[in-house]
Amino acid sequence: MTGTGAVDPRGPVDAPAAEPWARWAWLMPAVWLVFMVFPVLDLVHTPRPPLERLVGAAVLVVFVAVYLHGFLLSDRPAAARRLPAWWPVAGLGALVGLSAAGVALQGTTAMGLSIYTSAYALLLVPLRLALGTAVLLTGATAALTAVVPRFDGGLFFVPILLATVVTLTAVRVLEEHREASQGVAEELALVAERERVARDVHDVLGHSLTVVVAKAELAERLVDLDPARARTELAEIRSLSREALSEVRATVAGLRIARLGDELAAARAALAAAGIEAEVPEDPSVVDPRRRIVVAWALREAITNVVRHSGARRCTVTLAEDGLVVTDDGRGGPHPPGNGLRGIAERVRAAGGTLGIDEAPGGGTRVEVVWA
Repeated sequence: MTGTGAVDPRGPVDAPAAEPWARWAWLMPAVWLVFMVFPVLDLVHTPRPPLERLVGAAVLVVFVAVYLHGFLLSDRPAAARRLPAWWPVAGLGALVGLSAAGVALQGTTAMGLSIYTSAYALLLVPLRLALGTAVLLTGATAALTAVVPRFDGGLFFVPILLATVVTLTAVRVLEEHREASQGVAEELALVAERERVARDVHDVLGHSLTVVVAKAELAERLVDLDPARARTELAEIRSLSREALSEVRATVAGLRIARLGDELAAARAALAAAGIEAEVPEDPSVVDPRRRIVVAWALREAITNVVRHSGARRCTVTLAEDGLVVTDDGRGGPHPPGNGLRGIAERVRAAGGTLGIDEAPGGGTRVEVVWA
């Protein structure tokens, strides 16, 4: 007998099951009902009063109906939510009562009903209640066969019942551990995705807004000295703002991939707008294609920091097959890492590289990304 694990009939699951066979999973527990043929044959062939035969038949029919109903609902959470949350426990109580009635009416032949009842309990109701019910049924079966002469032939059912209880308990425990592990994995994935979105939005906005501020300051200085140039800078600010908005939308959707060639061009524009003499290579192809995305993000953050914090007059960008070096002649010295640098360090580390930040020879800061 197999099942789908403990049921949460009030849960929020509405979507169809991912596995195509899940809709018909209830057929597996149903297959084992073939052994119900024995109490049915006993009911047909053993001489009994008509009323006793009728009651016995009704017990078996209702037993099978309750048993199948439980497994059908366990595979259809949307239908289960229309019932009270305690429906599996009510079903178990009905099966226990019907099992007792069947044994009282048919004797040893109906003792196999306890096996189906134990399976129902171990697969559909809370584990503590399920184990208590299974132990009770096993003990009752063993006691009847040992004490009541009428049931001495039922000893055959005890090892089957024990095997069923042990096997399904192991299945249930493993399934609950799997679900718990899956829940933890989903939480970790959610946290990682939130960190990715936060990191990407910071990288996009930090760079774009830094350039916008630098160009706005330049436009403010030029508005009286060179109005035409000021209008050009304002037009670029508008364009950059629109581009930043598009990048943020794409980043949140998980679609943005930094391109090294674009970042080199953006670096030149940002440094020029800030009045920093720049030496930035034109060709990104020197970098190993496997590293270019990470190098692009690192370049963006490094240039943002140069423009925003360094007070530098000159900045040099050097590309290599296995990394990137950005140096400036600004303030230099140790700086506490902000969100941007921490984000870049995580990206680089995840890609198998290392990020180093040191004081440049002669003053300033040297940022290096390298793969050994």
